[in-house]
Amino acid sequence: MDIYINDVLANITLDTEKTLGQVLSGIEQWLSSTGTRMSQIKVNEKLVSGATLEAAFNQDIATIKSLKLSVCSYGELALEAYAVLKETCNLYESSAFEERESITKVWMESAAARFLLADIPDMYHLASQTFSGSGLLQGLLPQNLMSIIEERMRELIEPAGEIAASEEAVRTIAQRMEQLPLDMQTGKDRSAAETIQLFSGITEKLLRLFSLLTIMKDGSLTTLTIGERSAETFLDEFNAALSELAAAYENKDTVLVGDLAEYELAPRIIAFYTALRSIMQNSSS
Repeated sequence: MDIYINDVLANITLDTEKTLGQVLSGIEQWLSSTGTRMSQIKVNEKLVSGATLEAAFNQDIATIKSLKLSVCSYGELALEAYAVLKETCNLYESSAFEERESITKVWMESAAARFLLADIPDMYHLASQTFSGSGLLQGLLPQNLMSIIEERMRELIEPAGEIAASEEAVRTIAQRMEQLPLDMQTGKDRSAAETIQLFSGITEKLLRLFSLLTIMKDGSLTTLTIGERSAETFLDEFNAALSELAAAYENKDTVLVGDLAEYELAPRIIAFYTALRSIMQNSSS
């Protein structure tokens, strides 16, 4: 079996693989480490679509003369998936109620939806909730989803701009985290809840940008040092502190919430943001 990647014959030696699915699984693992993904599969010059993919996976490789794969960067595929979702949102919102179910079905069966489910599941679930109507209970309307899509697209297209634009929000939320114990002690529950929500939002954004930069730089950011710790150790400790804060906040343990917010999480989010900004500045120079 000859294997081509973007029309170039690849030097790939098969070992114990017996089916197409086993071959594709190994190639996909290798591609993921390079920040790329498969976008199209042709077996014996025939395109394998979503409807025939499962059957093709079980095909004996002895029956395959040529396997041709088209690959794209993660960013290209993500942008394409977001563009399809954005178009679906526009169509869904402008359509009559009785047409919306079929619009949702077409999107759910699309390659764009499958990519989001596999690689960006939070966006897939937000879209599913919006199109099913269950998002209404959480105030999630198509126009809200559109705003989220546009933000995610900006993160892909211009991560440096998104990092720079986040500085004021990061510093503001760090200050609010330092004030969180006082808000809880003085009965300002609404302000405290808003602070937790804003902190969660900006933290998720920074983590997305870090993950995206790691993919773009072929994993080289794993050697990054943040606050005198390796990126892996820093993120493990950061996530542990976040989990501890969530539990303490739920249990109304104001003392522990205050200590975590002021001494653990506020300085860590500043350190994390500073590291991301430094990465972009070093890249541009």
